[in-house]
Amino acid sequence: MKKYELDLRVKENIAFISNYFLLKLTSDQPLPEMYPGQFVEIRVDNSPDTFLRRPISIHFVDREANELWLLIQQVGDGTRRMAKYRVGEIVNLLLPLGNSFSIPNNPERLLLIGGGVGVAPLLFLGDELKQAGFTPEFLLGARSKYDLVQLSDFQRRGIVHITTEDGSLGEKGYVTDHSVLQDNNYGRIYTCGPKPMMVAVARYATSRNIPCEASLENWMACGIGACLCCVEMTKEGHQCVCTDGPVFNINELTWLS
Repeated sequence: MKKYELDLRVKENIAFISNYFLLKLTSDQPLPEMYPGQFVEIRVDNSPDTFLRRPISIHFVDREANELWLLIQQVGDGTRRMAKYRVGEIVNLLLPLGNSFSIPNNPERLLLIGGGVGVAPLLFLGDELKQAGFTPEFLLGARSKYDLVQLSDFQRRGIVHITTEDGSLGEKGYVTDHSVLQDNNYGRIYTCGPKPMMVAVARYATSRNIPCEASLENWMACGIGACLCCVEMTKEGHQCVCTDGPVFNINELTWLS
């Protein structure tokens, strides 16, 4: 799939109560084709301590508005600089990078499990699944209700289940504690979030023979397989998450070996 280096314009930068913000980017030209699970690499200008591009999951693509949405958590100098982007500012990106989630051909009950900023790629995936005729179910986890953002956007695309560690919204606990997982009628699971969460989801899926795809969040400094920062051990040997992934079938991984 062809990669592009583009200068996109900030159309909107929405700050949430928590340390998350939603960056909406656009262009005078049509945005290239992008798929759920892929990511971009952002060059962070005017940030002296940020030398490398920052990998960010594609949160959503609004094709009618010609917008690329990025849900970002402030965790360092680079993302703090991005949080200050103003409307009209130009941002340089490499995109689209990596592979994508698969879309089933047959009717299935689908569960999309996300934790923290790992919920980001699941909105785009849920939208694509809805357009394909599915009614996806989202299981979203966070520390508290303040860390759950854009719930209405998820609810417009499917059924939403929630867990919070402090019990401030939804069921109390981790996503793998949610009562919906007592149901064994899911045909496929997709997940993205902290690795311990995804390993627990993989263990659940494997124990019930449910196919599962995981979007890994290894640090991807270059996005093109040159720096080897994101290497993951798989059953085929070491693979670059940025080029061989970030989406892997859990059967390809050594997590449960």
